[in-house]
Amino acid sequence: MGYTAIVDYGAGNLKSVANAMKYLGLRTCIAGEKDELERADAIILPGVGAFPDAAEKLRGTGLDRELLLQAEKKPILGICLGMQLLFDLGHEVRPCVGLGLIPGQVGRIETGFKLPHIGWNSLSFQNDSPVFRGLGDGEMVYFVHSFCAYAAEERYVTARTDYGASVVAAVGRGNVFGCQFHPEKSGETGLKILRNFGELNR
Repeated sequence: MGYTAIVDYGAGNLKSVANAMKYLGLRTCIAGEKDELERADAIILPGVGAFPDAAEKLRGTGLDRELLLQAEKKPILGICLGMQLLFDLGHEVRPCVGLGLIPGQVGRIETGFKLPHIGWNSLSFQNDSPVFRGLGDGEMVYFVHSFCAYAAEERYVTARTDYGASVVAAVGRGNVFGCQFHPEKSGETGLKILRNFGELNR
């Protein structure tokens, strides 16, 4: 039985993701080396903090190039900041290049509501994704963010949520998936998402 690599680049909420996967009976490895990503069946890119700091840490370790390579052959799930890093460019603090796995940019949420957006919000699905199999509109998930993705094309957007504006909540392109919310903190719905992702490599 293989494992899911949870990328450790100094900017991730690693333990809660690992604990949720363990609860589901899915093997994981906290991975900070390129060969650990190569051996994994799937990869989760978590993230907490600022886009440029996280992007620089990935580049500094060479994990950015390894993620691009692995995205061609195995499932990758970005969570929160990890999802934002999947995009071409981020505008938090200063413009900074991302991984470019999903076309689009990341910017501040354009809303009159208070930021950061913290709390439970419902999902509205617009494109199918195997990661959300068995889930429908109205599912509640937990968000903590001030910035969000602006996808270049709607076909990459799996789900949205409303926070005084329509906010991209989930994305997908090929083997690459992203959740702006935290599935590991989203109760049974979040566990269903992680279980679906874990089953992609079986």
